Amino acid sequence: MSRLEAKKPPLLISEPLTKDTVSQSLRLLSGILKSCYGPAGRLKQLHNGVGGYVCTTSQSSAIFSRLSVSHPILRVLTASVQNHISRFSDCGLLTAILCCSLIENFKSLNIASCTVIKISKHLLSLCMEYLKSEVCGCRVSVDFSSLETLLCLVRSVLTSKPACMLSKPEVDHLTTLILKAFMFTVPSHVETNAVLGKCIIVPVKGRRVVDSTVLPGVLIETADTQLAKLLTVKRSCSNMIKIALFCVSMSGDLFNPEEGTMTVLHGISLEMSELNQLLNVGKQLVNDEVGLVVCQKVIHPSLKQYLKENHIIAVDRAGLSLMEPLSRMTGSKPIASIHLLSPSCYGSLKDVCIESFASKHFVHLIPNNTVVCSLILCNRNETAWDELKRACETAEHVLQLTIKEPLALLGGGCTETHLASYIRHKSCSLSTSSYKDIDCSRTQYQLVADGFCRSLESVACSLNHDDGQILTDMVYGHCWFVPSGFPSVSNWSDLVSKCGCGINGNTENLNWRLLQGQFGSPIIQGCPKEPSVKVADFLTLDCFAAKCSGLQVALETANLILDLSYVIEDQN
Repeated sequence: MSRLEAKKPPLLISEPLTKDTVSQSLRLLSGILKSCYGPAGRLKQLHNGVGGYVCTTSQSSAIFSRLSVSHPILRVLTASVQNHISRFSDCGLLTAILCCSLIENFKSLNIASCTVIKISKHLLSLCMEYLKSEVCGCRVSVDFSSLETLLCLVRSVLTSKPACMLSKPEVDHLTTLILKAFMFTVPSHVETNAVLGKCIIVPVKGRRVVDSTVLPGVLIETADTQLAKLLTVKRSCSNMIKIALFCVSMSGDLFNPEEGTMTVLHGISLEMSELNQLLNVGKQLVNDEVGLVVCQKVIHPSLKQYLKENHIIAVDRAGLSLMEPLSRMTGSKPIASIHLLSPSCYGSLKDVCIESFASKHFVHLIPNNTVVCSLILCNRNETAWDELKRACETAEHVLQLTIKEPLALLGGGCTETHLASYIRHKSCSLSTSSYKDIDCSRTQYQLVADGFCRSLESVACSLNHDDGQILTDMVYGHCWFVPSGFPSVSNWSDLVSKCGCGINGNTENLNWRLLQGQFGSPIIQGCPKEPSVKVADFLTLDCFAAKCSGLQVALETANLILDLSYVIEDQN
């Protein structure tokens, strides 16, 4: 009998935020994430410590899925951010950086956490009301009849991922492709419950990014180069190609012994019986004028040969991921048994052809109505391709969110500094009754509001990685970046041309001030103005839904962590 070890009592940690280890861990995490933020963000290499795959990235989705944290408080923070990323794909780094900064700034205040939480919730409500109002100065309406704003949204996603290693022509090429692919997935006929289609990313590594293209329909990779000789595909009376989609193996495999036992009569061959059944299926497919058979798994060589002799294209090993888009695109119902074959399960296609890219060959299924498309994505190496795939998926998700809520927020740090200016203005003009409703003093409210604004400004400051100066103007409250190497007493108007988002130019006296980060900054007395021009070429824009959610998640997570009095850890 093995010896039993006595149970250890749980480890009880009171006021965890006051512990140096927690503060150091939060600062370290914040520093790592800030260094990744924005188009000039520094790359990180992540691996499991015992070898294996190394991920080079600056994207939040890759970082948080591979980052291992041990302290319960950090696990709460990373879990909140990962949940946000799973729902919105974008603004993960913003959410985490803002959360860390809020915790740090609020913790330094000599104010009870319950009071800080009440005030910060009021500040968040002011932000959300302003962002959703028509007078918001950092919001842009998205017009789907014009492509400019949509192109800016996609371009902003791509340029913020430096590990993709894209040049400007490559960014422009991919921006157009991603938008074209997205338009393919939008139904041409609007219904009450319209559902967007699907864009399938097809990998081609080792080729130039500008070789990427988008095609309507589905591409299925095949090793059978002889398919190209089948130029005449059997068509039905309506000149369409009838398709049968099988989600069951057609390899003729026998039953798995683990599924039970079988009694077989003497002289009966199970292999031949199974093959005969497959050939019977083939005969029915021929009689039903099917022109294309697609199987998720493997098709028996004899059945393949029989179908080929009858001018039916057979494609196997399509994989599970293509079953749903193929079913939706063709109208076919996946057939789950070779013993029950109903003609009502068949779908239809407009055409089938063979496409070749690099050394790969694909069967191209061209639909009647395009709701599914294939983005052939090329990049120089595997690392850059992996990062580019994540960026393209994020861009597609941003467009999907934008079609539901056709708004965008100014990027490049301008929304954060504009919001900080707005909150500073509002906090000065709050009525006495509001302080009573919140149950706090004017001084407490001003201190928490200042910490909140400095946290927003710290997100904008995180975009600067070259020791340059960061300014905000006192007219619009936008963010401006000064190149490194200039003293703080310079004439700022000579050093900046456009704000971070690109909507404002240096054409008027904007009354600059430095963003002071942790040391606070003077309060702007006036409310920041709305830019006179709301559409310009090459704007930096962020997804409205993703950034609004990021603000909420960051503050709610910071409040949850500030409210923690004890951490209880089981040591067994």
